[in-house]
Amino acid sequence: MRHSIRVTALRFQLKPGEPIVDQVVFAAKKAFLSGEFQPGQTFPSVRALASALKIHPNTAHKAIQHLIQERWLEVHQGVGTVVAKRPEPRRGDKKRLLQEQVEQLVVEAMRVELDLQGLLDAVEDQWKKLENPREVVAR
Repeated sequence: MRHSIRVTALRFQLKPGEPIVDQVVFAAKKAFLSGEFQPGQTFPSVRALASALKIHPNTAHKAIQHLIQERWLEVHQGVGTVVAKRPEPRRGDKKRLLQEQVEQLVVEAMRVELDLQGLLDAVEDQWKKLENPREVVAR
């Protein structure tokens, strides 16, 4: 069972079995990369995020702190938490991505008997959706 919730430009789908903090962080990063949140835009406060997503305030706080630590968000005195410019990749980020997430993706694709071309098409479609979130990618 999944619940879809929208906080301003943050889309969040609760997936049982996955840590909620990780899900919120992922949803925020996706919103930043797709342009649904713009640099300088105010990000919801801990209280607003917790209320809108119906999560514990400590969970919302952890998610926001994680995004600050990864330089996706900045805290501005008198303004609050705002979206930062896209952070430069850190040393080792690409290697870690290729070792972890891509391996998981390939394993799951093989599990559902998706061939390599099908996987590449799915990755390309998702890439295009993030580049152009207003357009529907048709295949």
